[in-house]
Amino acid sequence: MISVNDFKTGLTIEVDGGLWRVLDFQHVKPGKGAAFVRSKLRNLRNGAIQEKTFRAGEKVEKAQIDNRKMQYLYASGDQHVFMDMESYEQVELPAANIEYELKFLKENMEVHIMMFNYETLGVELPNTVVLEVTETEPGIKGDTSSGGTKSATLETGLHVQVPFFINQGDKLIINTTEAAYVSRA
Repeated sequence: MISVNDFKTGLTIEVDGGLWRVLDFQHVKPGKGAAFVRSKLRNLRNGAIQEKTFRAGEKVEKAQIDNRKMQYLYASGDQHVFMDMESYEQVELPAANIEYELKFLKENMEVHIMMFNYETLGVELPNTVVLEVTETEPGIKGDTSSGGTKSATLETGLHVQVPFFINQGDKLIINTTEAAYVSRA
């Protein structure tokens, strides 16, 4: 058991029979009444985001999530196959469960798969990935890095805004949290 006063971003808890990851939290001490913790939680089974308020000092169950290092192999219809790097065991995840993560996944990419009591919950991406630009308007001489932005399509189908000097074939570092351009690779 863990007190809600000890919440941290990224903590995984069990509440009302569901597995939740703490996305954001705020300790509130109103002038009148008891203190409480306002939190924003994401359900690890279906991806739903919910705001929940807990009384200060309330106890919740901490969930033990195993992160197994796996390699993304291929898509087979609506299923996506991952292989454990140590045991060579393969796990299939439906596309509906990893819709957001698919925007960043390339074949043979190493990721962490979240497991809870042999139940596969989802994919945990690295903070940044390197993806190649497959389509964008050509850069024009004189465009600078401090100028505006243009749209670019990456090899996974993700659309991001990039500076004018980026060309087709360039490899870019993309932030997976915000789906945004960071820099050239």
